[in-house]
Amino acid sequence: METKDVELVDFVVTARKYKTLLTNKYKNRPIWHKPCAGEVISNLPGTIVDIEVKKGQEVKEGDLLLILEAMKMLNRVVSPVSGIVEDIYVQKGDKISKDHLMIKIDPK
Repeated sequence: METKDVELVDFVVTARKYKTLLTNKYKNRPIWHKPCAGEVISNLPGTIVDIEVKKGQEVKEGDLLLILEAMKMLNRVVSPVSGIVEDIYVQKGDKISKDHLMIKIDPK
């Protein structure tokens, strides 16, 4: 690697400044965004086994929304907030990936 191709970045640890190289994996990482309180996002890839709510239905925090089969286990997905089901982005039998938006709830 030539010296002119190297991009060093500064970081500080206990009031001391260091220089380091950033890896390509770090540079190409997905950008983090603050999660929305009413968005129900899958933590695991899997298959939607059952949907227990309908669009427009009122739900309370902790109510069962759907069942997701992942790694041969049935996972109960519950509501993170109380509110109205705004939209459902999955159907029974759908195979979804990690970080897939499944349901959006309009918080009260």
